[in-house]
Amino acid sequence: MTGKHAQPNAFLRLVSGDGTVVGSANDYQLPPTQEVVLGRDPNCQVVLDAIKYRMVSRRHAVIRPQGTSPDGRYTWLLCDANSANGTYLNGIKLEGCQELQSGDRISLAHDGPQFLFEYSTAKPNTLGGVETQLAPANSIPPSAFASNSTPLPQSDPISLTQLFPIISTGKDLTSKAYLIPGIFTVIFVVFMFATVGQARPHPIFNTNNIVGTYIASAAYYFIYRLCGKHKPWWVIVAVALSTIIILKSPILNLFIFVFRDILPGNLPSDSQRITLTELLVRMFFGAGLMEELLKAIPIIAVYFIARILPSPWRERIGVWEPLDGILLGTASAVGFALLETLGQYVPQITQTVAQQAGSDAGQLVGLQLLIPRILGLVAGHMAYSGYLGYFIGLAVLKPSYGPFILLIGYFTASALHALWNVTGYYNALLLIFVGVITYAFFMAAILKARALSPNRAQNFATRFLER
Repeated sequence: MTGKHAQPNAFLRLVSGDGTVVGSANDYQLPPTQEVVLGRDPNCQVVLDAIKYRMVSRRHAVIRPQGTSPDGRYTWLLCDANSANGTYLNGIKLEGCQELQSGDRISLAHDGPQFLFEYSTAKPNTLGGVETQLAPANSIPPSAFASNSTPLPQSDPISLTQLFPIISTGKDLTSKAYLIPGIFTVIFVVFMFATVGQARPHPIFNTNNIVGTYIASAAYYFIYRLCGKHKPWWVIVAVALSTIIILKSPILNLFIFVFRDILPGNLPSDSQRITLTELLVRMFFGAGLMEELLKAIPIIAVYFIARILPSPWRERIGVWEPLDGILLGTASAVGFALLETLGQYVPQITQTVAQQAGSDAGQLVGLQLLIPRILGLVAGHMAYSGYLGYFIGLAVLKPSYGPFILLIGYFTASALHALWNVTGYYNALLLIFVGVITYAFFMAAILKARALSPNRAQNFATRFLER
C-alpha cells in the first residue's frame, strides 16, 4: 500500500424484483465526494420515471460519501429523505441513515424500484438508461449537485404530467394530500347546507348531529395520525357503535346501580352542597370508574374476539400492543361522547331555551354548547379512554404484569376524569389547567406506545408532515 488510497468504484445496479440485473446500461456510478439523490424530481442525480414509479417521492433517498474508513476503504451512507413510502435496505425499512456494504439491496418504497450497491475495483459499465438517468461521476455537471432551488433551464421540455399533475400523483393524493379527509369534509358540508333552515329538524340528519359527528371525526383523525398505526376503519366504527349500543342497553342501568347505588358514586344535584373531598369521591366512583369501565368493554371484547380469528385478521383487528388500545379506546370515547352530547346535553339545553326564548334561540344555544363539548374530546373522553387503552395494550404486551398494569391505568384514567368533573363544579378557569394536564398524560402515552411498538419500523407518525 502506498500513502494514497485507490480511487473507489462504487455504483448502483438497477435490478428487477427477483434480483435479476436489468442490464449493464443500468449501472450508476457514485462519486466519492458528492452525494447522490434518488427520486422523481428532475433535479435529482438519479431520476426515476414519474409515470412508472408513482410510489417514489420527488426526493426519495440520498447516498452520501463518508470518505475513507481506518482500513482505507471508501464508505457511503444511505439516508431516507423523508419519503412518503419509505426506503428499504435489504428488506428492512430504513430509519435515519445506514452505512452501505457491497451487495446491499436498496428499495425505494416497499414495492418500488430496487438497486444493488456494489463496491468494486473494476470499472463499472457506461452509465445511462431508460428508467433512470445518471451520468458517470467524472461527467456530472456541477449544476446537478447544486441546491434544488436552482431553476431549471428554460429549454427543458414541458411534460404531460406537468400540464396535468393528477396523472402522476396517484397514490400520493391519499398519502400526502389527505384526500380522504377532504372528501369527508365536502360530504359533511353538503349535508350541513341541506339541513340549514329546517322548520322541523330531522331526528338524525340535523345540523347539530352533522356538525358534532364531523368535529368528533376530525379529532379522532388527529389522534389516529399521531398514533401512526393502521387499523381497519370498520373496526374503529364498530367499536364506537358498540359503545353507543351499550349505553342504550340495560348494561348502563346495571352499572349505575353498582357504582352509584352500592358504591359511593351518587352524583350531587346542582342545588346540593357537599365538601370538595366528598365531591371528588363521588365523581371518582360515579363518573370515573363507571364510565371508563363502560368505554373499555368494546376494547376487551375486540381482544377476545381477535384471539379466535385466523391470521392475518387476528393481528389486524385485535389488541396486541398499546397503540391498538389507544386507537380503540379513543374510538369508544367518540361513541360515548356523541351519544352523551347529542342525546342528552344538547337536546336538554335546546328544549329549555326554546321554551323561554323560542326555537331559533334554543338551536343557537345548543350549537354553542355542542362545539366546545366535542372539540374538548382530545383533552376529555378521548384522553381518558385512550390513556386506559394504552394500559390495556401494555398488559397484553407484558402479560406477566397484566393485572398490576390494568389497575394502574384504570385508576389513573378514572382519577383524571373525576378531577375534570370536580373542577367544572367549582371554577371553570381551572378546567384549562386540568385539561392541559390530561392532554399531556394522553400525548405522553401515545409517544411511549410508539416507542414500545413491535412494529415501530412501519409507523407512519414519525413523518407526520410527509413530503
